[in-house]
Formats: sequence, C-alpha cells, structure tokens
Amino acid sequence: MSILQEVFKWTTTLPPWQSDAVARLLTKVDLDQNDDADLLALLYSANGIPDPQGRTAKPLSQDQVPVAADPESAVLLLAMKQLHHVNAIASDQSVAVAPTGLTVIYGDNGSGKSGYSRVLKRACRARDQSEPIHPNANLPVSQGGVAQATFEISVNGVDQEVVWRLDAAPPAELSSIAVFDARCAKAYLEQENDFSYVPYGLDVFGSLARLSQRLKLKVDQQVLTSAVDLSAFAHLRGETAVGRQIATLTGKSKPEMIEALASLSAEELARRADLGASLKENNPREKAQALRIRARRWATLAINVAEQEARLSDAALAVVRQAADEYRTAKAAAELAAKLHSEGEKLLPGTGGEAWRELYEAAKRFAAQVDSDKAIGDLTPEDACLLCQQPLQEGAARMHRFEAFVQAEAEKLHAAKKGALGAVYVPMTKQAIALGLDEALLLALRSEDEELADGLPIHEAALLARQQSIRKAAESNDWSGVLSAAAIFSQRLSQLSAQLDLSAKALEEASDEAARKAMQAELGELDARVQLGLVKDAVLSAVAKLAYITKLKACLPALRTNGISTKASELAEQVVSRELADALNREFAALRVHALRVSAQSRSERGKPLHRLRLELPQSRTPSEILSEGEQRAIAIASFMAEISLNAQTSGIVFDDPVCSLDHRRRELVAKRLVEEAAKRQVIVFTHDLYFLKLLADDGKRLGVSVQTQSVSGQQQGFGVTSADLPFEGKTSSQRVGFVKTIQVLAAKAYGLNDQENYQIQTVRAYTLLRLAWERSVEEVLLRNVVIRFRKSVDTQRLAGVTVSDEDYARVNEGMTKCSNYAHDRAEIAGIALPDPDELLADILSFESFIKEVNARSLTTESARRKGAGVVA
Repeated sequence: MSILQEVFKWTTTLPPWQSDAVARLLTKVDLDQNDDADLLALLYSANGIPDPQGRTAKPLSQDQVPVAADPESAVLLLAMKQLHHVNAIASDQSVAVAPTGLTVIYGDNGSGKSGYSRVLKRACRARDQSEPIHPNANLPVSQGGVAQATFEISVNGVDQEVVWRLDAAPPAELSSIAVFDARCAKAYLEQENDFSYVPYGLDVFGSLARLSQRLKLKVDQQVLTSAVDLSAFAHLRGETAVGRQIATLTGKSKPEMIEALASLSAEELARRADLGASLKENNPREKAQALRIRARRWATLAINVAEQEARLSDAALAVVRQAADEYRTAKAAAELAAKLHSEGEKLLPGTGGEAWRELYEAAKRFAAQVDSDKAIGDLTPEDACLLCQQPLQEGAARMHRFEAFVQAEAEKLHAAKKGALGAVYVPMTKQAIALGLDEALLLALRSEDEELADGLPIHEAALLARQQSIRKAAESNDWSGVLSAAAIFSQRLSQLSAQLDLSAKALEEASDEAARKAMQAELGELDARVQLGLVKDAVLSAVAKLAYITKLKACLPALRTNGISTKASELAEQVVSRELADALNREFAALRVHALRVSAQSRSERGKPLHRLRLELPQSRTPSEILSEGEQRAIAIASFMAEISLNAQTSGIVFDDPVCSLDHRRRELVAKRLVEEAAKRQVIVFTHDLYFLKLLADDGKRLGVSVQTQSVSGQQQGFGVTSADLPFEGKTSSQRVGFVKTIQVLAAKAYGLNDQENYQIQTVRAYTLLRLAWERSVEEVLLRNVVIRFRKSVDTQRLAGVTVSDEDYARVNEGMTKCSNYAHDRAEIAGIALPDPDELLADILSFESFIKEVNARSLTTESARRKGAGVVA
C-alpha cells in the first residue's frame, strides 16, 4: 500500500475536522489563514461551540488519493482531447503524446498550456491542485458546464479511453501517472543547521502537527481571553442556597437554577418584608393581635363580596337561563292543554291560562278555609259556589273537571318549572346588591390597599348593573344585552386577609427564640436571592463563559501531536531505507545540489518524520542562508526522481514547468536527467522555456532518445490550439526557411489580387522573420553551435568544422542589411518600395542556398581537420 493510501486509511480514524485538514494539506501543503480559521471553527463545532457560518467538515475521500499502484501495471498517456469548459481552451483540440521517449509541450504564457496541465494534475490526483479550472469566460453563463476531458491511455499495452469530470472522482487508471510540481517533495529548512527531507506523503504529518500547534495557540489564547473573575460575586457566598451555588460555579452550572434563585414571587417579596419588619418589632404579640383583627374584618368583607359575585356569576346565570328555558317550554305545553280543555267545554276565553290558574288556586285556598276537610274535588251540586255563594248544581261537575285538568301532567310540570325558576331567579334579580361599604370601612381599607379601596365601590355598581341587565333579559328572553361578569374582588380581599394573618404569625413566631432563628435564616435566604437578582445577568454571563472555556479545553486533547508522531514514525519505518538514501544521493549529485549527503536516520519531531541531510557548512550559518530558491527546486526534482526510481511501476510521469527559478547550468542538468529517464519510461514535459526545450531536444539526439515536440497557442478559435510545429523561435535555420516560404506564398497571392495592404503586411513579416533566420544561421550554421546563447559551456570540439570566409561575411551582411530595410515597416517609413514576390522568393532561396553550402563545407572541413590533426571524432 502506498504512503498516501496509508494516510487515507489513517484519516478514517480521525475526527472529521482533522481529516478535512489532511485533505487540504494534500492539495495545498501550506495552509493559509482562511484554512486555519475554517479548521478552528470545525474543531470548535465538534466540541459544542456553534459556528455562525455553519461550516461543515469535508473529510479526505478515497477519490482524492491515487489508487494503490500495481507493480505489474504500466499506464501510458496517449492523448488529451475533447476538453470542455476548461478555461478558454478550444474544445476540438487534442494533445498527442508519444508512448515512449520524451514529449515536450511548449506554450508561451497565455497560450492555454496551463489549462492542459491543470486538468492533468486533477485527473492524475497530483499533489498540487490549488490552481482553479475556470469555465470559458467568453461564453454566456447559460452555456457553461462542468469541466471535462477525454484521455486516450494504454494500460499494459491495451488502448482505451477514460473521461475525467471536475465534479466526479478521477479515473482510477490515471492515478498511476505521477505528476511533478514544486510541492511533490517538500523540503523543510529547520532552524538548526540541518536540511531535512521528507518523502512525498509523509510531509502531511509534519504539516498537520504544525497546524495543531497553531490551533493550540489560538485555543490557549481564547481560554485566556475568556477568563472569568468570580471575585465580583464574593459577597454572595455563605451558608445559603445562593452562597453554595456561587461557591461551586462552573461551566456545568445550570442557568435555570440561577434564574429560579434570582426570581422572587410577589408572595416571597412580601414574606421578606414581613420577616424584616417582624424581626425589628419590639412588642410582636400585641401587634400580631391587631393584625389578626384587621385580617378577620377583611375576611368577613371578602365572604360578603364573594356571595354577591357568586350570585351574579356566569355559572349562576347559566342556571337561571336553563330554568327560564325549561319554564317557557312547560308553560307552552300547559297552555296548549288548557286550550284543548276550554274548547271542549265551551268555556270563557282564557280558561286554563295564567290568570285563570291564579284565580283557581285562590279559590282552592278559600275552600280550604271554609271547610278544611272538603277539597274542591269533593264538592256536590248542593254546595255553594265559592265566588257567587249560589248552589253549584251542574257547576259541581265542572269543578271536578277543573281539578282534573289542574292535576294533569302538563299543568303539574308547568307548576314545577315555575317554582324552579323562582327559586334561582328571585335571589339573583330580586335581592338587593349590598356589599356593606361605608366611609369608615373604605377609609380603613385604603390604609391597607388604596387601589382595592377605590375599586370596590365601582365593583358594587358593576354588580348592580349586571343584575338589572339579567332581569331585563329574563323578561324579554333576549340574553344578548347581559353585561359581562365583574372582576373578582373577593379574592384580593382574601389575599389581603391571608397576608395579614401571615404577618401576624411572623410576629408571633418572632417572640419565640427558636422560631426567631428560623426566621433569620429564612430572611437570609431571601436576602441572598434578592442580591443575586441584582447581578443575575453577570452571573449567567460568567456561567456561559465558564461553559465556553470548558468546551475550549475539550478541544485541546485533539491537538496533541503524539498520535501524529506515532503514525508518522510507523510509516517512516516502511519507506525510510538505505535504498532511498542512496537514490537521493545519486539524484542530488546529478543535479549538483551543494554536495548534499543523506544519512538513513529516522526521527520524529512534533509529528514530522525526517531524513537528515547534513550540510558541510559553518555552524554559524543556516541552510536558508545557503540554498537559493533554484537550489530548493532542484532538490524537489531530485527527490521526486529518487522516489520514482524506487517504484517498480513504469507508468508515465509528467513535469509541469520543472525549471522555473533554475539557472542555465542547472537547466542543462535537469534536461539531461529527464532525457535519461525518458529512455526508461514515458516522460511528458510542459514548458514555456524555449532554451530548455532546445536542451531536451539536443540531449535526446545525443542520447538516442526520441523527443516529440508540439506547441499550443491562442488562435481565433480559442486558446490551447495545438500544432506539431514549434513557434518560429524554436525552429532551426532550415525549418525557418520553410516557414518563411509559406508567408511568401501568402504575399504572392495578395499581390496577384492587387491587395496592397495585405501584400505589405505579409512581405514585411517575411523579411522580419528572414532577418531572424540569418541571425540564427550565424550561431547554428556558420559557427556550428560552438557557442549558444544562455549556454555557459563552449563546445570547442565543434570548431573543427568552422570556417568563415570573406564571402560568408559579405553574404550575411548583405542578407541582414536587405532584410533590415524591409522589416518593421522601415520601407514605408523610408519611402522604399517593397520588392515584388519574385524578389522576396529569390532572397529566401539565397538564404537557403547559403546554409546548405556552409553545412556541406563545414562537414568537409571538419573531416579534413580531424584526419590531418589526428583528432578522434
């Protein structure tokens, strides 16, 4: 299993925030302040401290690390094509890659080269993925989409295509292709006089340990900043519930308990006042007796008021309404029965009605007075009528029928309901409302409760008004006009009476020593609670801060580096070997990095496993004072190559601008090393350095390694347009001849169409480039590359073929002069007529003839000189 796979496996045991940190370190190496802020917020959230921004951890996933390498598998890149929504790269372009040897992709800054390299880094799961891939800014947002590309690859000789998308896991096959950038092998300069190298992947542990140290400092600082001074609450301590709560105040103290202690009800406040007054009273028993008398007075008044309120309450009203409804129903039934009775007897109208029933009942009572033993039902025809005093005769039978009618069920029910209504209605509406209020009583009550004294007369009037409204409603059977029930004043009077009784009790207890001590303790508790209420907000704030500090301290165990160091040492044992040390020494020597030597010693310091690279330098100087940026880049390349050399897999490797910050001499060394590696495996190089490209081509020719070159540039259809040809600056003299000929064809076409403007543009361009070709021929052809610009060395062996005649001088001078006259619009400025296409072609052919003649002569001269001087080629 590779180091990165081991790292991923380890992260599955970490808290999500820490796994997120590893994921960031694998793509950024050096975290910035924003990363630290994010990870600190995630650490806080994991320990119960909310994040206002709601950030969530994004742990390292399997898709972010290369798959475990198969030593038997070889993955080669054959082409990148069909790039969509990648910067402004034209989607119809394809970058072809040779399956063996060296492929160099050249592009100036702004050509689109970086778009290809960024896609490669992400698709191959390279270490450096910090550079973003943007959509094409030239397209409307509606036409945007997810960046993607198609890769033609060969896996163990079998060609296939895989598709990469920015929003999906990269194809597993591509992770076998290693990509170099400045962050692949991180070199650390210590404060001590040592240079420490960490193999690719293991440096995550050191970075994570340093992150933990930074976060620990922030947490520690936050703990100090949030410190709570509890001395402000010292006056609350003591043998009370409040005192004990304050003495044990921690982050786990319950705010609701403090709220409850600090909040006193009206009864508790009154009790506190009574206790204070009672404990100060000189003759408590006498005052208690007076309070009892006042309490009984208000209790009696409360009972009276309560009776009046109950008589007119909503519940009592409901009973009256129900009785009235039942009475009316019974009355209607009785009247119907009376009607039927009167119609059958042909009696006077109204017989059986309410007035008749009253008359009948009066007659019954009179009859009972006349003869208590004879009821109306017992009258005979000979008995006298109770009203006219004449014999009843046939009226006796009618009286018997009247009695039967009255005794009938409907009439009996009517009578019962009328009685029931009267039983509830009369007390409610007929009895007077009298609370017994007089001036003396109200004056005394005002001394107790002024608001209550002012409200009682109003309350009495409200009760009377409600009684009247009920009476009207009952008479009209329209209850909508009944006034609402008045407020309940009896309860307030009862509370006043009860409070006076409690005060009396407190005074009575104050005269008893044991009870007095209990009262003093109770008063102390209440006083402490009142004092707590004055500083309640400050106490709750202190509890919140203590809870915050508790949560902060809970973060600290996760920031210990012991576990990081242990895992780092465990993995270091797997990858640190004498073979790695020897490989590093070989690569450092090849790139001549200050004669660094590596000893295969392992140590772990704050989570960082180190190989010691000791510099033979004075102890007073540090590596940072010795190693330049270019040397550090060379160390990174050497480290990458050392680790690659120990990998049994032979998949392709990619270098993205490997010689930035390198001087010309070290560029030559890097070029040679990459070409040597290209003899063993596929090597792909992206560069914007033409000199480096030439070095690669020369070394490839010298070592017999095929070098395929192509260029990318910005064209009308977009950026990243590929070409098998290099730009003009990268062409040889012979290649430049062919390029200038193509421009001459364009000039001739414009000339034939009488397009003077275009003809002038093409002709001036042709002479400008032809002038550059003459310059290049001096270095390459005439002087046989003995001296090359930027190259420090002089190839004296090539002097054998160099001869410069007067004719050579004349031809070069003549060609340069003529080209200078027509280049850069000088012809127009000086008023010189431009040559026609035939003359331009003749000048091109003259230059071509010159380089052919000189090349042939140089070969002959070199052969003769070597034979004559006995030089061995």
